[in-house]
Amino acid sequence: MSAYQSESVRHSYDSIIKSAGDKRTYRGLELTNGMKVMLVSDPTTDKAAAALDVNIGYMCDPDDVPGLAHFCEHMLFLGTKKYPSENEYNRFLNEHGGASNAFTAAEHTNYYFDVSSQHLEGALDRFAQFFISPLFNEESKDRELNAVDSENEKNLKSDMWRLHQLEKATADQKHPFSKFGTGNKYTLSERPAQLNLDVRDELLKYHSTYYSANVMALSVLGKEDLDSLSRLVVDKFASVENKNVKVPEFPIHPFQEEHLRLRCDVVPVKDIRTMNVAFPLPDLHPFYRTNPGHYLGHLIGHEGPGSLLSLLKAKGWVNSLVGGQREGGNGFMFFTVNVDLTEEGLGHVYDIVTHIFQYLEMLRQAGHKEWIFNECKDLSALKFRFKDKEMPRNYTSHLAGLLQQYPLDHVLVAPYLCEDYKPELIDDVLSKLTPENVRVAVVAKAFEGATDSEEKWYKTQYRVEPISPDLIKQWSQVETHPDLKLPPPNEFIPTQFEIKPRPAEAPSIPECIKDDPMCKVWFKQDDTFLLPKACLNFEFINPVAYADPLNCNLAYMFVQLYRDALTEYAYSAELAGVSYTLHNTTYGFYLAIGGYDDKQSILLKKVLDKMTSFTIDPKRFTIIKELYTRALENFKAEQPYQHAVYYTTLLLSEVGWTKEELVGSLDEVTIENLQSFMKQLFSHMYMECLVHGNVTQQQALDTVGLVVGSLQENTKTRPLLASQRVKHREVQLPQGVAHKYERENTVHSTSAIETYYQCGLQSTRDNMLLELLCQILNEPCFNQLRTQEQLGYIVFSGVRRANSVQGLRFILQSDRQPAYLDERVEVFVQKMESHLQDLSEEEFQKHITALVVRRLDKPKKLTSETARHWGEILAQQYNFDRDNIEVGFLKTITKEELLNFYKEHFSWGAPKRRKLTVHVKPAETAPGTEEQGAEAAQQTTETNSPPDIPVPQEITDVTAFKSNLPLHPHLPPYQPHKDPDFVLSQGKAKL
Repeated sequence: MSAYQSESVRHSYDSIIKSAGDKRTYRGLELTNGMKVMLVSDPTTDKAAAALDVNIGYMCDPDDVPGLAHFCEHMLFLGTKKYPSENEYNRFLNEHGGASNAFTAAEHTNYYFDVSSQHLEGALDRFAQFFISPLFNEESKDRELNAVDSENEKNLKSDMWRLHQLEKATADQKHPFSKFGTGNKYTLSERPAQLNLDVRDELLKYHSTYYSANVMALSVLGKEDLDSLSRLVVDKFASVENKNVKVPEFPIHPFQEEHLRLRCDVVPVKDIRTMNVAFPLPDLHPFYRTNPGHYLGHLIGHEGPGSLLSLLKAKGWVNSLVGGQREGGNGFMFFTVNVDLTEEGLGHVYDIVTHIFQYLEMLRQAGHKEWIFNECKDLSALKFRFKDKEMPRNYTSHLAGLLQQYPLDHVLVAPYLCEDYKPELIDDVLSKLTPENVRVAVVAKAFEGATDSEEKWYKTQYRVEPISPDLIKQWSQVETHPDLKLPPPNEFIPTQFEIKPRPAEAPSIPECIKDDPMCKVWFKQDDTFLLPKACLNFEFINPVAYADPLNCNLAYMFVQLYRDALTEYAYSAELAGVSYTLHNTTYGFYLAIGGYDDKQSILLKKVLDKMTSFTIDPKRFTIIKELYTRALENFKAEQPYQHAVYYTTLLLSEVGWTKEELVGSLDEVTIENLQSFMKQLFSHMYMECLVHGNVTQQQALDTVGLVVGSLQENTKTRPLLASQRVKHREVQLPQGVAHKYERENTVHSTSAIETYYQCGLQSTRDNMLLELLCQILNEPCFNQLRTQEQLGYIVFSGVRRANSVQGLRFILQSDRQPAYLDERVEVFVQKMESHLQDLSEEEFQKHITALVVRRLDKPKKLTSETARHWGEILAQQYNFDRDNIEVGFLKTITKEELLNFYKEHFSWGAPKRRKLTVHVKPAETAPGTEEQGAEAAQQTTETNSPPDIPVPQEITDVTAFKSNLPLHPHLPPYQPHKDPDFVLSQGKAKL
C-alpha cells in the first residue's frame, strides 16, 4: 500500500509483517535513483543504526588489480569532499556512542554503523558522502595500503582462509569466483606499478563505475516515525547517482566437468583433519518460498538416531558433520557435507563418501515426506514468530543484504519462509547430488611431503587427483544401509506459548529466593521481552575440577564425552529452539538450558539423568582425547595477539595452568582416572543459579529442586564447605615499575603486544573514570596508531577486567618489532595528557554523553540480559543495577578528576603506575621487519619521539614473578548503602 509520497520516491509501502516480540514498524521504499530502502521505526531504541549494501564485490575486481573492491571499502572511511578529515566519520560516531565497520564479499560490499539515537542525521550525512564524493587522497591511499596488507598477513596462516582460496584455485580460473579478494601490497601497489597503472585512478574508476544507486540497498533504524525517517533518507541519499549498473550474473558454474570427480589432499597449518564433499548447484534463491536445499540439508545434517552422523560416529570415523546448501554467487550455489575426521577416519575417506551416497539413496527410495517439510515449515514459522531482537547495527547490516536478494514486500520474512511444498524441486536438487558431480577435499598433516602443488596466494601445499571411474561407478550403484533412516517426528516442538502472569510487586532485578549450604538461587521473571522463553543457568562449584593440570584435563574430558554421548537426543531439542550448554570452568562446570520454556524441563531431566549416570565409552574416550591433544598443540598456531592476551592472563591470574602443563599431564588422562575424578567431582558441590524469563518463582524453585534432588539421589552429593568456595585473585603489580614478558610464535611471521596498565580493584568511581578515559582515547588511538602510523590491522584499546581488578589495555599486531610497538603505545599514552587538557568542556560532555549511551543501551534479547545478570553472579558482586548506578556517578565526573586519575595511574613517574607488557615475536624476524621499524621511527616527528621511556624489567620465570608479588584482596559483594558513591547516583539514570 502507498505509504510515503515524494518526487524522489518511486515506490513506498508500509509492512505489517511482525513477530511476537517486535514492536517496530517498517517501510520499504524505492527511490527514483533506483536505491532500495528499508526503514525501521523503533521508538524504544537507544541506538540508531544504518547500513548500505553495494551489490558488487571482489568478483568485479579488475584482473590486473586483485583486492581493489576491498581496498575501496577501506578508503571510503578516510575522507569525502564534504567531510575531508580522515577520521571525521569515526570521530563523530565515537563522540556519540557509536561505532562502524564494513566487509567485502564476493558479490557484496556492506557498510554499517550505529550511533546514539539523537544523532542519526549527523551520522547519515557523513555516511552518505561515502557513496557521493569520496576523496581517495594519495597520502591516505599509501598508508591504508599497509592496513590491507596487514589484514592479509593476519590471514596467511589461517586454515579457513587458506582452504577457501584453495577451493577457488581448483575451480575454473576464468571464472570470477577464482579471484583473490583480499589484496595485498603486491596486487595493489607493486604489480600495478609494473603495469603503469595508478591505483588511485583505478579506485576512482572502480567507484565511478560500480557505486551506483540502482545496485545499492539501504536500511535505517531510528526512533523517529516512518515519515521522518523517509524524509531523512531522501534528503541524504536521493543525490546518489544512478549509473544504471547491471547486477552481475554468473550463470556458468565455476565447477565445470573438468573440475568434478576430483580428490584434493591438503596440508593444513594446524593439526586438523577434515573432509569436504561438495556438489555444484544452480542458484536456488528464486525458490526461497519452497527452500528445497533447506529440506535436504535438514535431513543430511541431522544428528539424531538413524542419521548419517550417528552411523559415522559409531564406526569411529568422524566427530561432527555439517551438511547443507552454501552461497555461491548470482547464478550458482553449492551443496556441501563437511566432517571432522578421526585418526581412523582418515583411512576411510572413500568409505565415508560411500555412506553419504547411501544416505542420499535412502532419501530417494523413501521419497519426499510432506510431514518433514511441514515440520521444517513449522520450525521456521516458530523462529520468525518468536525471534529475538538483534543489535541495531547487525540488524541493519543483515537487512541491507536481504534487500538485494528478495522483493521489498518479502524482505522481513523471506529467510523464514518454507511454505510451498513442491516435491519436484526437492527431487531436482537431489538429482544433482550424484557421484558424477562430486568433489572431495581431505585436509590433514599426514599429507606433508606428499603434495605436488602450491596455491599462489597463501602457499598452501596440495595435490589433486581424479577419483577412479570404478569408484564413481560403485558409488552410483550403492544400496541403502540398514542403519540409515529418516528422523522421527520432533517431540520438542513447543505447543504452549502463554506468557505467565507477573506479580505487580515483582522486582525489576534478580532477587535471591533461596540460600542454603547447597545452593544460592537468583530469580527474575521477565518483564521486558514477553516471549515464551527462559534461561536457566547453573554454576557447579568444586575446587577439585581445577586443582592441578591433570584434573583440569579430566574435567574437560568429562564435559566433552558427556556432550558427545547426548548428541542424538539433544539435537532434536536444539532444532526446536531448546538447547543446553555445558563446559568446564576454573571452579567446576557450567550448565545452561535456554530457549522456549514449554519443553525445557524434559531436556533438563534428560541432561541430569545422563550426567549422574554417565558411563564412558572407551572408543569415544580414545578419539576425544586425541582430539583434545591436537587442540592443545594447535594453540601455537593461533594469532600472535591471541598469544599476547593468553600470556597476560597467565601472568596476572593467581591460578592458571599453561598449555605445556596441560600437555605434560595427558599421559595420566585414563579412563580409570576419569572415573575416579567424576566420583570426586560429584561428591561435594555448591551451586549458584539464575532462573530468568517466562517462569514463576515457584517454577524456579521447583527447577532448582529437580537439579539438587538429582545430584543427591544419584551421586549422594553433599554441600561444599564455605571455605572451598573462594574465588581466585589477581596479582598486584608493583607501583612505579614496568615489567616485560617475551615469547615466540613459531607459526606466524608477525608480532604482537598487549600493554596493560593496572589500576586496582573495581569501584563505582574508578570504573567510570577508567571507562571515560577509554571512551576519549578510543578514536585517537585508532587514528594515530593504525590510520596515521599504520602499525597494523589489529589495533585495540579498552578496559581489561578480571577477578575484580581492572586497567587499561592496548593490543596490537604488526610486522614491526614488539619493542617498537610498545614504544609507540607509550608515546601515545603520554600525548593523551595534553589531549585531555585541551578538551573543551563541550567536547568533554560529549564523551560523557556517548558513554552514557553505551552503558544504558538496553539488552535486545533475553539471553543478553541474562548474560549481564550472570556476570554479576559469577563475580559475586550482585550489582544488578550497575548501569544505572554507575551512570549516575559518571554524570558528576569533572575533567579535573579525570586528569588527576590519568596522572595518578598513567603518566611517566605516576605514583600508582603499574605496567605489564607482553611481547610476542616471530621465531625468526621477518625479512625487512627491523628496517621497517627503524624507518618508521625515523619518520616519527621530534614531538612524537619519547624522551625517556621507563625501561621494563624482564620476566624470565612466570612462577617466580607471581610468587614474589602480593594478590589483590577479594572485592566484597556490592552493598549500595555502603557505597560512598551511591548517594550521587540514586534513582534511574536517563539519557
